[in-house]
Amino acid sequence: MSSRSSDTSRTSSVRSRRNAHVVIQTPIDAQLASDFEESKRVFDYSSSVDLNLSASTSNVPSSTVSSYLQKVQRGGLIQSCGCLIAIDEKSFIVIAYSENAPEMLDLTPHFVPNIEQQEALTCGTDVRTLFTSSGVSALQKAVNYPEVNLLNPILVHSKNSGKPFYAILHRIEVGLVIDLENVNLAETVVGASGALKSYKLAAKSISKLQSLPSRNIPLLCDVLVKEVSELTGYDRVMVYKFHDDEHGEVIAECHIPSLDSYLGLHYPATDIPQASRFLFLKNKVRMICDCLSSPVKVIQEDNLAQPLSLGGSTLRAPHGCHAQYMANMGSIASLVMAVTINDEEDEVSDQQKTRKLWGLVVCHHTSSRFLPYPLRYACEFLVQVFGIQINKEVELAAQIREKHILKIQSMLCDMLMRESPVAILNQTPNVMDLVKCDGAALLYQGELWLLGITPNGDQIKAISQWLFDYHGNSKGLITDSLKEAGYPGALDLGDDVCGMAAARISPEEVLFWFRSHTAKEIKWGGAKHDPVENDDQRNMHPRSSFKAFLEVVKWRSLPWEDMEMDSIHSLQLILQKCLQDSETRNSKTALDELKMIVNVPGMSGPLSSGYQVQPLTSEVIRLIETAAVPIFSVDATGVINGWNFKVAELTGVPVEQATGSLLVSLVVEETVEVVKNMLSSALQGIEEKNGEIRLRTLGSHDKDVILVVNACCSRDVNENVTGICFVGQDVTEEKMIMDKIIQLQGDYTGIMRNPCQLIPPIFLVDDQGVCLDWNEAMVKLSGLSKESAIGRMLIGEVFTDENNGCQVKDYDTLLRLRIFLSKIIEGEDSDRILFGFFDQRRTCIDALLCASPRLNPEGGITGVLCFLHLPSPELQHAINMQKVSEKAAASTLKKLTYFREQVRGPIKGLVFTRNLLESSELSQEQKQVLTTRSLCEGQLMKIVEDNDIPSIEEGYDGSVFSFQFLLFFLLDISRLVKSDVKIIHLSWMEPKTCYMDTSSDAFNLKEALDAVISQVMPLSQESQVQVKHDFPSGLSSVCLFGDNVRLQQVLSGYLTIAILFTPPFSESSVKFEVNYRREHLGSKMQILHAEFRIIHPSPGVPENLIREMFHRSPGMSREGLGLHISHKLVKIMNGTLQYLRGEDTSSFLVSLEFPLAREDRK
Repeated sequence: MSSRSSDTSRTSSVRSRRNAHVVIQTPIDAQLASDFEESKRVFDYSSSVDLNLSASTSNVPSSTVSSYLQKVQRGGLIQSCGCLIAIDEKSFIVIAYSENAPEMLDLTPHFVPNIEQQEALTCGTDVRTLFTSSGVSALQKAVNYPEVNLLNPILVHSKNSGKPFYAILHRIEVGLVIDLENVNLAETVVGASGALKSYKLAAKSISKLQSLPSRNIPLLCDVLVKEVSELTGYDRVMVYKFHDDEHGEVIAECHIPSLDSYLGLHYPATDIPQASRFLFLKNKVRMICDCLSSPVKVIQEDNLAQPLSLGGSTLRAPHGCHAQYMANMGSIASLVMAVTINDEEDEVSDQQKTRKLWGLVVCHHTSSRFLPYPLRYACEFLVQVFGIQINKEVELAAQIREKHILKIQSMLCDMLMRESPVAILNQTPNVMDLVKCDGAALLYQGELWLLGITPNGDQIKAISQWLFDYHGNSKGLITDSLKEAGYPGALDLGDDVCGMAAARISPEEVLFWFRSHTAKEIKWGGAKHDPVENDDQRNMHPRSSFKAFLEVVKWRSLPWEDMEMDSIHSLQLILQKCLQDSETRNSKTALDELKMIVNVPGMSGPLSSGYQVQPLTSEVIRLIETAAVPIFSVDATGVINGWNFKVAELTGVPVEQATGSLLVSLVVEETVEVVKNMLSSALQGIEEKNGEIRLRTLGSHDKDVILVVNACCSRDVNENVTGICFVGQDVTEEKMIMDKIIQLQGDYTGIMRNPCQLIPPIFLVDDQGVCLDWNEAMVKLSGLSKESAIGRMLIGEVFTDENNGCQVKDYDTLLRLRIFLSKIIEGEDSDRILFGFFDQRRTCIDALLCASPRLNPEGGITGVLCFLHLPSPELQHAINMQKVSEKAAASTLKKLTYFREQVRGPIKGLVFTRNLLESSELSQEQKQVLTTRSLCEGQLMKIVEDNDIPSIEEGYDGSVFSFQFLLFFLLDISRLVKSDVKIIHLSWMEPKTCYMDTSSDAFNLKEALDAVISQVMPLSQESQVQVKHDFPSGLSSVCLFGDNVRLQQVLSGYLTIAILFTPPFSESSVKFEVNYRREHLGSKMQILHAEFRIIHPSPGVPENLIREMFHRSPGMSREGLGLHISHKLVKIMNGTLQYLRGEDTSSFLVSLEFPLAREDRK
């Protein structure tokens, strides 16, 4: 058994190596940054990397390291694409701000300030005075929220200009930092409540990633870079993976044709400094908009102890070295997103596993580029989903690798049991199948066996002698560089042999594995990296990085993985054991010998006395004594003769006190029978497994120790059982937690099985998305049985977008559910979502979906418990009625659309024939008739094209869109025609809302009114109601600016209603009167105030229609709807409408105002 095979030893090894990387690389990073700054941005990067890596880190002054770390995280500079404000959380007082903040927030005065005037933004300003009330309210809410980043982005508006910003918040030790980014009004604006809208941007990409086959990381990465490229529009997108030795490699790429490829390029670890990696774990998205843009200084209060920490800021300026690197490679803007996976080597009890950096998704652009926060948020979520997929692939690959090693290990062990050790080199499988290498050798009984690429015989013997001289006390040596390990003949071996793993079997016998130069394993798919190329390799550039990497690994092989080192050490122990077997008892098998190491007849005392048996036994006994698991042994009478340190630590019973005592005396009474049965079975040769026993404790140990133990028999040479060894696992804490969980599960089971109607529909899924439970309420609601749901994938089999299972309303619903579950499994909080699906009877179910994570005893998330909240029957009925109404409305809309399409053809025919008539010679009267016809055609086409009736019904806010604005708008048009008209632009008159456009063309008022009369004449003749009109004599010369089509539509509508409700009798009539007056505005502008009165006999229009004209009501009549729309059109034209009732007559009174475009001047 290898001393490194346990998880604990492997964990400490990995953690120690990783910490060593950080400790070694950070001073190197600092020295490189210092060299860059001192060299005025021109220095040989490749040589600097090689020189600094080869030098001792102790030569780097601590002040250099401290200064470097201070500049990275507390540099006091931000990018110019946004501004920053830091506040005290309790008082909202500004403690720091960027120099560009006053200008971005429109706080800079547009006139020369006087001495007494105070600056609008300075340290000590209350930040609440800078934004509108809605933004202030959101900031106050955020301050009281423990995880403020979950509220990002917050939409705020500058109090001075109303300009919108995304406020992105994070906490630091001295307060709250607010990054402010401009909002592009052309794009969808989202706030914290609309964060899911950002997920929609990435939903299709997420679906693609999750639909890919497993065990294919290259395909997963290729799809990701294409999706990110489409989402963001960057010129180059790469997936950059970190290897175990911290160096990086581009493993996937998508770029525009004009750029060189970097695929396969390797970077030294110094290209991504350790300080930057640490910041990527805190802030997983890093955007640089323009590396050539000058950074902006952050001004802070003098009483702050140190510069502001900008590590979590989205606007932190790039370090000078990095900005120069980007410029050299022609990349002006970048976006980098961290890919994190579970840190399997980090054991944290009762907590979720921490995350480690697996790699980066890197985007480059050849010009400046700013990506809005919602799109960055969507990309971050996409990369998080990618990280989940990568984590699964990494874990699966590790499991497959471990199974392969165990399989090869068992086959090699079988060979060693049956044949000589040479078989593991000259048969199949061999030692090269156990560990990835280029060659192997076995020095055994003075002879040498070689396999693959190896040094020659003399060189291997020289290496063996060097191991004996310099590493004689060790069991071997594992290194990725013989040169760096100090072997004097390393240069003579060449590139073929750089790394070596040597396992000493005996002082004269050694098993070797050899690895070649790292560069042999590298396949770069990018541009040539021939050193004779003419480009300047000294500058910081991907080529110089690649050259630096080749220099760093010049004498190195690929590093040996922990799993490989474990397998080497295990095979070493097996070989040692087999060699000892062949020298002592050829008839005994390895299993017999291993069973002898615990106890030997005639021996007594603790396990440590076993050193008298043989050297291997003493080594294994030492491992057992110091093992991380409890191990104890008894003789055939049940007396303890072995008690390791771990069991002594757990029980508080020292070795001296336990040894010689009966085992049953240290066992709790309720498990005495279990121990007796295991002892009895063992004496009969039956080794029982997984027996649960409770040991008594002493001293401060107030709780019994619960162990799950396996029994192993010790035998003498005659196969007689002489004792029993118990190997246990401490499950005390787990047992206590499981007892609580069982109790909770009992409560949960009671809820899930309870048929009470008050229990909501509940279903449970595991972290792989498999449905584990489906309660009775869910069965009743969906019509899907438990058997059809449990054990199936929730998304795709239970809920699907097809006709099997429970079909969801649309594909977006399925994506929302996928994102919703993914967030919870990742440990993020998630609000309720709207969820709609069809039951087995094809009835649509609309509900709110809530969920909470399901945790295991260690606190890890193992699944999601989902609840459906259904509306009450009354609300459900209202929803159903609304759906019926919507369906009927949709049907009517289809008919209306068909009608419009059919009417357009004849109208175009009328226009065509009118154009033909206009081209011929006509009398003045005929031309007048054609003009009237043209106006009627225009009105009809306008009505046919009206698609947004709700906007007309919503009307217009006259206080917002004032007549003065209309006037100045028309004057602005006049300026295009007559350059002598001067306009003063008044910004306060600009409209803030516009529901519907009205045209502003010049028209003749008399011609428009003639068109109105002509429209009602057929109805007048049919109803025997005369239409009398009284127009002023000068009306034919009046030309106005406005929408004549809407005017015709309104007046003809009211005339039609007046005729319909005029009783038919002899000489019955409707009178149409027009009165107007002029008003001068300045010397060149006149306004026409027009009053249109339509008078008809009493009793007039029914009262209910008049109510419908002014107030919309459900189920209104066709006439009422026409009156209502005409009234809204009057309001849109900034006019007023009245309906006056008298004893003998009633009348419509429409008042409107128009600018005069032309008149008959007297």
